[in-house]
Amino acid sequence: MLHAAMLRRGLLAWVSRVGGVLVLLCCSLSLLYVMTCSPPHSDDPPLSHALPRAGPNHPSLGGTGPGIGAGAVGTGGARAGAPQSGGPPGGQSYQALLQEREEQHRLHISSLKKQIAQLKEALQERSQQLKGVQESLKRATGGPAGGQEAGAGSQGGGLGEVQGARSQQADLQEFLRSQLSKAEVTAGTRLPSEYAVVAFESFTLQRVYQLEMGLTRHPEEKPVRKDKREALGEVLETALHSLNMPAAQQDSKSAAENTQTSKVYTPSDFVEGITRTEKDKGTLYELTFRGESSTEFRRLVLFRPFGPLMKVKNERVNTANIPINIIVPLSRRTDKFKHFMHNFREVCVRQDGRVHLTVVYFGNEQMSEVRSTLENTSREVNFKNFTLLQLDEEFSRGRGLDVGARAWKGGNVLLFFCDVDIYFTADFLNTCRLNTQPGKKVFYPVLFSQYNPTLIYGSQEHVPPVEQQLVIKKDTGFWRDFGFGMTCQYRSDFINIGGFDIDIKGWGGEDVHLYRKYLHSNLLVVRAPSRGLFHLWHEKQCADELPPDQYRMCMQSKAMNEASHGQLGMLFFRHEIEAHLRKQKQQQNPNPKKS
Repeated sequence: MLHAAMLRRGLLAWVSRVGGVLVLLCCSLSLLYVMTCSPPHSDDPPLSHALPRAGPNHPSLGGTGPGIGAGAVGTGGARAGAPQSGGPPGGQSYQALLQEREEQHRLHISSLKKQIAQLKEALQERSQQLKGVQESLKRATGGPAGGQEAGAGSQGGGLGEVQGARSQQADLQEFLRSQLSKAEVTAGTRLPSEYAVVAFESFTLQRVYQLEMGLTRHPEEKPVRKDKREALGEVLETALHSLNMPAAQQDSKSAAENTQTSKVYTPSDFVEGITRTEKDKGTLYELTFRGESSTEFRRLVLFRPFGPLMKVKNERVNTANIPINIIVPLSRRTDKFKHFMHNFREVCVRQDGRVHLTVVYFGNEQMSEVRSTLENTSREVNFKNFTLLQLDEEFSRGRGLDVGARAWKGGNVLLFFCDVDIYFTADFLNTCRLNTQPGKKVFYPVLFSQYNPTLIYGSQEHVPPVEQQLVIKKDTGFWRDFGFGMTCQYRSDFINIGGFDIDIKGWGGEDVHLYRKYLHSNLLVVRAPSRGLFHLWHEKQCADELPPDQYRMCMQSKAMNEASHGQLGMLFFRHEIEAHLRKQKQQQNPNPKKS
């Protein structure tokens, strides 16, 4: 007992000594902290001037960097730098800065706690769903679920629930598949006429190119409606997620195509997309991304059957071995042909390099000039891939295109039927390749037709060069949705469909007949506005020899080509406008002085 009492007294004495030492140590640290944090009483500038100010490079001080809220913090950071009146300016400024940083950290911690709570809630919900599915499967297979004493009645109820859930899921999948099979996604549908075609809209990251404008919308504009903007954003996000998905999580076909890729796709790799909505089926999206080389692309096809978004296709498309045979029918107009060859030299020879040119010339007049232009181009840029055919007969666009297409002897080639007054870009040539497929798809782009530059810019002296005129705006041109002359299709499809109706002479009509043939077939017709295809304005002459229906079509086209609705109105009412201006001038100067 005595030994235990002595041990307790010694332990108490040791604890008291340690406590005293700790008290002294705490007092010393507190005194040191007070001495260190007290502002110096001198004429030196305040400490706040020596600290980094809040700004974009210092997010921890109230800037716009990541991780810290920048709403109410940025303004406080600006206030912290200015000394306030009353008291020592250095101490108040430093204290305000400390308080502000403490508030920032408190807001950041609160935001992180909220996000963690949301993640926990989502994880718990998913866990409950997974647990319910597992229990249902166990009950369906007769296994233990919720205890070994589960009776036959509970097992029968669980089996019925699982079968009902599976039946609903199967019905939903069957409905989505039926919507997909009904839509024009992988094959075309026979249509009665060109008026039954549901045209595509094309889009990029920033713009949507649309045909249905009315009098208020523009041919090129940002997606204004929130639902449309969000839908396109979701589609792009889904496509990028599919492209960057690990091979182990993809289906066998997509995984096999992605075995050799290491590229991480970003929105900057997106080239363009097309979309259209069939009212009773759903919305189709086709998106094109740049691949690992300049001639390789990735194309994704997505379909929204008025329900969850479904991935239809994820494929690699290599356009390196897809040449294009551009066929141009021509009669006289050698000055226009020189302008055409200038653009052809820059785009097809220097930029693309996978193009053959076929010129079908009617008559003998100015034939030597056309041949000379081709030979000069051949010498200047070392271009040999051209063919010049001559027909000594009356001009017929359909006849010229038909002869040019059938004259090709190098196998199945992609054809682009073009006119001499067309301007196109290298991007359009890739669009032509990507939207055609032999035996499956033909491409009928809607080109942007230029208005009369003299009317657009006020006078001939103010008209800029052609390259600067090619702006897609409401007052500079329109989508030529009534024209079907420019088209991309494989030669095999053109031959199998029967080609042009060569009995049609002169201008117009032959393109509509060919277009209707494709509509009546099982081929998919891709009809979409193309931002890289332009019809340059030229004065149109409608010959008196044309039949009444062709003459009417020619005059309608001529009227559409001149100017916009507002510009034509200004021309029509110009006399009233001039009279109004004269009256305004007279009212401003009621008594002009006689000279």
